[in-house]
Amino acid sequence: MDASTGNIIVEGLITYLGLIILLTFHEFGHAWMGMRCGDHTAHSQGRVSLNPLVHIDPVGTVLLPLIMIFASPGIGRFLVGWAKPVPFNPANLNNRRRDEMLIAMAGPAMNVLLAIVLVGLARAAVMLGSEAATELLLRMAALSLVLCFFNLIPIPPLDGSHVMRNLTGMTEQTYFNLSRFGFIAIILILQIPLVREGLGVAVGLTLGLMGWCFAFPAGWGF
Repeated sequence: MDASTGNIIVEGLITYLGLIILLTFHEFGHAWMGMRCGDHTAHSQGRVSLNPLVHIDPVGTVLLPLIMIFASPGIGRFLVGWAKPVPFNPANLNNRRRDEMLIAMAGPAMNVLLAIVLVGLARAAVMLGSEAATELLLRMAALSLVLCFFNLIPIPPLDGSHVMRNLTGMTEQTYFNLSRFGFIAIILILQIPLVREGLGVAVGLTLGLMGWCFAFPAGWGF
């Protein structure tokens, strides 16, 4: 293995570690919001937690991201994934339709919040003269935004599918039937260049806005 290949693998694994952390916060956001909306199902199962082990999904957290890391360079740099869905009992919610959408959107909202914090820390790293730390923090901020916009895609088990189901009045049985093939649909849709490009544009614009808000100096790609 040459040095170039080794660097790609190391960078991929660092990004994967960041993905695990970001997914953990994402699922914590769902679980916390569920509790705030009156349902303690996630809390009773230990999901209101920042322990990554309670949120790992074999396909979305392990298999798919690792395949993308070791796939062709064009795909490997575009890392996405998901964690084990947070359970909730609709009967316990204060307002079922509203609260289901609030719970669904809490994960992406957490990713936006994390991105803001990471960009702020990156700005502090610039002031301290640490280029390596700045680049790493900005990469994690971008990854957090990728997870945000990726999860808004209306395909089960992604968060956007729950919003779509409530807005369209889809029955639970129809949603369940679609969910059985959801992960296959997600893998296939990620092979469409236009989808990846659209996510990239959304991430780039949002990250650029955050960089502008934190008055990043020129030369950092915002």
